[in-house]
Amino acid sequence: MPGNALTPSLATYPVPKSGSSFDVIVIGGGVLGASFAATFGKQGKHVLMIERDLAEPDRIVGELLQPGGYNALKELGLADCLEGIDAIPTLGYGVIRGTEVVHIPYTTDPETGKPNEGRAFHYGRFIQKLRAAAAQTPNVTVVEATANEIMYDQDGVRATGVSCTTKKDGDAEGAVSSSISTEYMAPMVVIADGCFSKFRKQYINKTVEITSHFVGLIVKDVTLPFPSHGHVILATPSPILMYQISTTETRVLVDIPGKLPSASTGALRSYLETSILPQLPSAAQKPFLRALESERLRTMPNSFLPPSTSSELGIIVLGDAMNMRHPLTGGGMTVALNDVVYLRDFLKGDVMKDQEVTMVQMELFFWKRKELSAVINILAQALYALFSANDNNLLALRNGCFSYFQMGGECIRGPVGLLSGVSRSRSTLIYHFYCVAFHSIWLLFHNADSFAEFPLLFLRAISILWTACVVFLPVLWTECWA
Repeated sequence: MPGNALTPSLATYPVPKSGSSFDVIVIGGGVLGASFAATFGKQGKHVLMIERDLAEPDRIVGELLQPGGYNALKELGLADCLEGIDAIPTLGYGVIRGTEVVHIPYTTDPETGKPNEGRAFHYGRFIQKLRAAAAQTPNVTVVEATANEIMYDQDGVRATGVSCTTKKDGDAEGAVSSSISTEYMAPMVVIADGCFSKFRKQYINKTVEITSHFVGLIVKDVTLPFPSHGHVILATPSPILMYQISTTETRVLVDIPGKLPSASTGALRSYLETSILPQLPSAAQKPFLRALESERLRTMPNSFLPPSTSSELGIIVLGDAMNMRHPLTGGGMTVALNDVVYLRDFLKGDVMKDQEVTMVQMELFFWKRKELSAVINILAQALYALFSANDNNLLALRNGCFSYFQMGGECIRGPVGLLSGVSRSRSTLIYHFYCVAFHSIWLLFHNADSFAEFPLLFLRAISILWTACVVFLPVLWTECWA
């Protein structure tokens, strides 16, 4: 069910007059912006959500919601946004290395005794349902407009609102629409305008690092080794993701490190056909080739941005505008929805009417959110480094990781609990990462042809452990300061 059918009813009519006041203005109508607006509207706050384009977005990422995010969606009372969009339950992962496959099911919920579940879907359909939920919430106003700048008081210290350009459609059919400059007032402005944020540089002093690109396409009527599971293929030079997003469609995301081959010259399509196609499961190769011949190739940068806070009074920066990690583990929406759950409690009552009190609460929120976000951020960056191994030490760690999963039991329960957003233990993350490192070293000695190799292997073991620390500790450090 395409979300475009919902578009006419999303924007509030009539459009609020310039100078209208609200309790909070949200810039961006994505996962975080829409869920934030709906949640705080339910709390009685007068919320204005400004979204540049209310048409259904078309993206190749943000299509797999981990169990930790699904649980947060239910806690926010927004789980019905997954109804009517042909969402597919996800029950875990399959990791593929050549002809070997490891099944990694999600853990069991101790309260219900049932396995945890996530959902996979078309991103645009889900967003339209979230926006509709926000638009239908009392006290929420939705405006289709481009936010131009944040307004401040005469001293330039406190944010007072947003200046934006709204669309004004012609009265007659076929008339050309025009633009109107409008100002809206609020003591609190939430910036949630996504990975390509217009306002990030104004309030965040950390830079975005692009680690690779995803090339995405949809294959139809393919049977994967584990139905209703995400699949990670340990390909060369970096991983491939596959997961079902509707009854008949499966998303394929090919990670390409370094410079992206040109799509206009055909180099990208040629690379996918010659280098990627042979590494896919045999059942997926013909559907992939058909999609390659008929679909437009879509690309998306995979970025890393450590979390940070804004010290500006009246400004809150959230979502991908503030913090990003490699989407390999599908943790972005889980972090965003859980952030809204935390904010619901930290900013309840009349907190947002006082900018100083709000800033204090946001500092507490920043460290509280790390219970989950730090685990997902570190795991995503560390796993990507291992799965896109580009030297012998990283390759040894990648093989050690796969072998670790093959042992089953706690060797898969612990890691998948972290990946799914259900477990929030940083000590568990550290424990399993270094278990993988030492298991990789053990494999080195176990597979040696003779004891004569041991002296050199001891040096290699030190080198592997050093590489593991170089991968893990810098990302851990980014979570230890604001």
